[in-house]
Amino acid sequence: MSSPQTITANIAALRQRIVQSASDTGRDPAEITLLAVSKTRSAEEVAVALDAGLTQIGENYLQEAVDKQAALQGRNACWHFIGPIQSNKTREIASHFDWVHSVDREKIARRLSEQRPEGKPPLKICLQVNISREDSKSGVLPEDALTLAKQITALPALQLRGLMAIPAASDDPAEQRSAFAALRALRDTLQQALPDQTLDTLSMGMSGDMDAAIAEGSTLIRIGTALFGPRPAKAE
Repeated sequence: MSSPQTITANIAALRQRIVQSASDTGRDPAEITLLAVSKTRSAEEVAVALDAGLTQIGENYLQEAVDKQAALQGRNACWHFIGPIQSNKTREIASHFDWVHSVDREKIARRLSEQRPEGKPPLKICLQVNISREDSKSGVLPEDALTLAKQITALPALQLRGLMAIPAASDDPAEQRSAFAALRALRDTLQQALPDQTLDTLSMGMSGDMDAAIAEGSTLIRIGTALFGPRPAKAE
């Protein structure tokens, strides 16, 4: 487990990196939100991030997230589900999260809408797009995104906000930017086709490619290791 001092210093460094990357590409850093990806991290580590002023927390694993939410009840946190979604988990996801980034089919979207508890605001949704067309990756294909987007906008308990992608891994900044540019262009196409919607979110960029993502318009940077430090090795 990383020390509070390490996590706090990492957050400060990431904030400065966001400011620098935004400045380098003529963007306002206020447009870019740092999403703390806290899978496998303790509630205590998440609390340190909240103490440092972060409010957006991303989780991949449902039960782990629910346990942390209980431990941190009353704290100012907005919870994002960013992992794969199984049909039998949609009720709890709809109940416990503010955002879901990984919707890639109509069945899941419909279940989330039907199972969103009454009295809660609409669940904010990002479509996960398989922008690099990898067989191993989840996500709707770009050419099918508009159909899915229209289906989601018809569901009463959901609010479509934008797109998410995890492009093919690359160390080449030009390749990184190309994938992110494709996602931004797709978002712009969907916005034009759906003028009544506000598609203001591009969830793209992680520790290794956040600068390229910012250059291409990311509004949510999903950061885990660079924020919380290396994950502890699994016991043999």
